[in-house]
Amino acid sequence: MNTRIAESELILNSRGAVYHLDLTPDELSSTIITVGDPDRVPEVSRHFDKVEVKRQHREFVSHTGYIGQKRLTVVSTGIGTDNIDIVLNELDALVNIDFASRTVKPTLTRLQIVRLGTSGALQGNVPVDSFVVSSHGVGLDNLLPWYAFENTPEEKSLLEAFHQQVELRPGCANPYLISAAPALAARFTAGYISGITVTCPGFYAPQGRALRGPLSHPQLLEHLTAFRHGDHYISNFEMETAGIYGLGRVLGHDCLSISAIVANRIGQQFTKDGAAAVANLIKQSVAIIAEN
Repeated sequence: MNTRIAESELILNSRGAVYHLDLTPDELSSTIITVGDPDRVPEVSRHFDKVEVKRQHREFVSHTGYIGQKRLTVVSTGIGTDNIDIVLNELDALVNIDFASRTVKPTLTRLQIVRLGTSGALQGNVPVDSFVVSSHGVGLDNLLPWYAFENTPEEKSLLEAFHQQVELRPGCANPYLISAAPALAARFTAGYISGITVTCPGFYAPQGRALRGPLSHPQLLEHLTAFRHGDHYISNFEMETAGIYGLGRVLGHDCLSISAIVANRIGQQFTKDGAAAVANLIKQSVAIIAEN
């Protein structure tokens, strides 16, 4: 029996749109670009030939339109995996739950979700203004352990190596690791660097930044930079990728995260023009996304 989902669990607004995103099922495409900054949404949609839908609720801004015959949606998530929890679940609900009956549809839709964001590099050979495709996301944020999921043997091996090489204090984090969708990642090779991305639960101490608050893990950056397992290494860190990959695994969607490197923490460098780096990432990546 297909259980009805209660009003308290799936909240719809007065026009029948999912609560946080303020989107109805017909306003969403099956190919979705996510960005963190709401102001970045029009920077993506300006590459569309036509925009048919514009919605905004809180930090969640959505534009849906076309490049040629390809329908695309761009959605802002805000910062952090707590927001990713909202966005990914509501995107899934829009395509896989019948809002009239409040039941899961018998045939599920698999979304393609590509994050275009910014990040800090953890290797000297990942320069500012370069683009990194996240082969895997390692989460230090504790979102995914609230869900039931399965790891592949490769992911288990990588995660075990991470536990052995990156020392974390007990009770600090319960790391998880999920890979990108291989078919999506294979489309972004020329002009992109591939590496493991670590997702942190904050911008300052969780990323090794010491202002006035003392660090509990003063060697974190060194341990992340030194990590090696076969050909795998940690290229960068940020605040959303592992949550996207994790919920993609849980909900059955194909996800990829691509970052413009705006800082190199090893060389202590920051881009001279972050807006240009992001604009170049968007232009190059949207063209590839629109190909299929």
